Amino acid sequence: MLSQSLLYTYQRYRTLQTDRIRALPIVILMPHSACNCQCVMCDIWKDNKNLKQLREEDITGLMQSLKKFGTREVVMSGGEALLNPNFFRFCEILKKEGIKITVLSTGLTLKRNAGRILQWVNQVIVSLDGDKATHDRIRNISGAFGKLREGVMELKSMNPSFRISGRTVIHRLNFRNWPAIIERAREMGLDQVSFLPADVSSHAFNREMAWTEPRQHEILLSREELSELNDIIRKLILKYKSGGEGSFIAESAEKLQKLHDYYAAFYGLNPFPYKKCNAPWVSTVIEADGTVRPCFFHEALGNIHEESLDRILNSRTALSFRRSLDIDKNEICAKCVCYLNLPPGMNPAAGS
Repeated sequence: MLSQSLLYTYQRYRTLQTDRIRALPIVILMPHSACNCQCVMCDIWKDNKNLKQLREEDITGLMQSLKKFGTREVVMSGGEALLNPNFFRFCEILKKEGIKITVLSTGLTLKRNAGRILQWVNQVIVSLDGDKATHDRIRNISGAFGKLREGVMELKSMNPSFRISGRTVIHRLNFRNWPAIIERAREMGLDQVSFLPADVSSHAFNREMAWTEPRQHEILLSREELSELNDIIRKLILKYKSGGEGSFIAESAEKLQKLHDYYAAFYGLNPFPYKKCNAPWVSTVIEADGTVRPCFFHEALGNIHEESLDRILNSRTALSFRRSLDIDKNEICAKCVCYLNLPPGMNPAAGS
């Protein structure tokens, strides 16, 4: 086992050195293109009528590549991954190969799927946008908070040690609700909560074109609101990061401060925060129609319906992309809101 672990670490080093994928710790799958929420900061739900979803043969077809690359974790994203009728069959196929499964979910269907989630899934990350009123308003779904809370509590009642964490996109419509978000997360039994800014500039998340300025400013904090945001962050750091309960919030004090700096950068008050990211070298995104991307935000590299994943990721196009990508200078990377940094000796669960 030790020799296999050392070989895998070496292959990950070689991937970073040569830009040729030899090991791929994380694969992000989007089993279902539609979503059961209508969030104000996301456009995925606007294309619900044009449903796309992965099939069982897509997953079985991926297995040779995942075995070759030694994939350790599959993150089920979306849309809402649990809407795919074959979702748990996908999990069964992956788990047979010892692959860890993480599900990102709106939380609306956790309660009715609780038993099978505990059987096939390693951890769940739920979206939490505020207290009851704020969460439902942002999601545009009456009762969304209640269903999320019921689902989390059902899973925890069945298995208290099952890991469920929360993820919150902080933006203009909920930043004042931030302290309440932390309290609601603790009350419903989440193990941890994480925060990130809203993506207002990319083509990701089903946007046919990047948002124009009027649409951006529905979500983007105004220049006048930045000082208030900074004060809220300062108080959160004092309360949660200077005492003994700092681990409940995943981000360090420095990363929390970067949320302010991200929004301030849109007004030229500071550069966009520096990010150390190696996502295109340690992970890939496979969308519901089979499209393969190096991450959520960069252009497609191919499609698993036309070519195997390992051939796509080591194609001339993919190699050229990784060799020419300068994370520090690329405009898409500069404005990224969900970057990944996974050093060769670190397991996926420990990445940031």
